[in-house]
Amino acid sequence: MNRQRIEPGPGQESVWDYPRPPRLEDSLRHIQIIFNDVVIADTHQAKRVLETSHPPVYYIPPEDVQMQYFTRTSRSTFCEWKGQAAYYTLTVGDRTESNVAWFYPNPVPAFAGLKDYIALYPSRMDACYVDGEKVTAQPGDFYGGWITKDIIGPFKGGTGTWGW
Repeated sequence: MNRQRIEPGPGQESVWDYPRPPRLEDSLRHIQIIFNDVVIADTHQAKRVLETSHPPVYYIPPEDVQMQYFTRTSRSTFCEWKGQAAYYTLTVGDRTESNVAWFYPNPVPAFAGLKDYIALYPSRMDACYVDGEKVTAQPGDFYGGWITKDIIGPFKGGTGTWGW
């Protein structure tokens, strides 16, 4: 797989210009997430994490998420930049996705603004939208990045990219 940076056009961002360690920033873009025909999240107050070689991951404030559909699980992972993550299973009607959402109950100080905000794997949703544009999920299911027409790769996450 080619890991050569693609030059961004007007209004585009290259993931190869994102920082490492990652940066947390506020986003005023309209974020919507649909699962089993229900809008489970709708916000203009998301935050996004930008990290070299990855499309942004959007985190939604819990007050803009239909939390009645989420159940905390025992799964836990550790991010060297953000700290210990906890997970949720999502159930809407007769459909369930286990460990499909994660959050940081006690993030490290540099990511304190992310506390309790929820991220979801777009590949496991019916649809995720950024300002009305349907998102393409980042290849693989490790990072959970959101690809839109204004985000240029190549992206880490797919087969053969782990060594980048």
